[in-house]
Amino acid sequence: MSNIVLDELRQKPLQEQRTEICERKGLGHPDTICDAVMEEVSKALSMEYIKRFGSIMHHNVDKSLLVAGETEIAFGGGKVLKPMLLVFGDRATFTVGSETIPVEEITIKTTKEWIKNNLRLVDPEKHIKYQVELKRGSQALTDIFQRKEKFLGANDTSAAVGFAPLTPTEQIVRDTEFFLNDALFKSDFPETGEDIKVMGLREDDTLHLTVGMAFVDSYIDSEAKYFRLKEEVLDEIKKYVEPRVKMKVDVDLNTADRPGRGLGGLYLTVLGTSADGGDCGQVGRGNRVNGIIPLNRPTCSEAACGKNPVSHVGKIYNLLTYKIAEEVYEKVPGVKEVYVWLLSQIGRPINMPKVASAQLVLEPNTRMKDVEASVKETIQAQLDTIDKFCMELAYGKIRTC
Repeated sequence: MSNIVLDELRQKPLQEQRTEICERKGLGHPDTICDAVMEEVSKALSMEYIKRFGSIMHHNVDKSLLVAGETEIAFGGGKVLKPMLLVFGDRATFTVGSETIPVEEITIKTTKEWIKNNLRLVDPEKHIKYQVELKRGSQALTDIFQRKEKFLGANDTSAAVGFAPLTPTEQIVRDTEFFLNDALFKSDFPETGEDIKVMGLREDDTLHLTVGMAFVDSYIDSEAKYFRLKEEVLDEIKKYVEPRVKMKVDVDLNTADRPGRGLGGLYLTVLGTSADGGDCGQVGRGNRVNGIIPLNRPTCSEAACGKNPVSHVGKIYNLLTYKIAEEVYEKVPGVKEVYVWLLSQIGRPINMPKVASAQLVLEPNTRMKDVEASVKETIQAQLDTIDKFCMELAYGKIRTC
């Protein structure tokens, strides 16, 4: 039996507090690009290792920097002056016995496929250069993978926390970006880019959304057209949000815009992402593994994307805490809000955390003794099947960003 500690939180659930702030960085945001690409590289390497050797080898490809390029925007279509640079860093397994794994080739091929499938206007051959700085892992960490145990040892001493449920504010912030980057919306408004950020502020029963959305200059032939399209998009956002929340709704779009200042007063890009000429990106600076940046909540400091899915607790526990929290909230009556913490110890099997802790906000007529057994059973069941959870991560069945 794992070391499971429960505690009651005597506080208002977030939804009942007066203010909350939540953010989501969208598909084409430079930070999100880095997260998504490195996660795809990890999955591709995992599949290659499984195909060749029957198991996942050591890798942590969770360091990446997207260096912004240079562009010249113009009404009717600007041009790329200098391509973006995507740098891949950290560790991977390059050889097993006498067999060599083409890590660099897999990394670049996988990245180009993701870009082609997700960023409509970015040509992965022309608009981005690639610099692979992946190196071989240390002997101490690679040895963990040679032990052939059902549950590998943790490759780090690390803590993670997850929570449930999402508040309506958190849900609508996440879902609004999904809506704006959906294929149907893009077919209706091809002038909008994939680089979208949604910031939500709830004050009592009023929801304020501030949306930043890159527009694509090749579709915009004048300042007047830009502002006309902006009003249409703003109206569509309101139509989407208002019926989905039981709050007053106030939405702003591209608030730095200034009429009369020409190109300098508009949010225009050449390729639909600010990475084309305005903003760099990095792994771990974007959304948490539940798809949002929830500023009122405790969150894990680890960047999950790109870490290996079988021994790196910075990934495994990061996602597992959310799964456990959701299971507790859905299955245990009387739980109003739950926070789950897991702490690893390097070398200790991942199914045996140093501690597993749940902090519970209970319904008024519920006592800790009413829920204690069920909560502990739920946590233990997830730890007992963590090997299956790891394989779901490896095969990309669980969203990580």
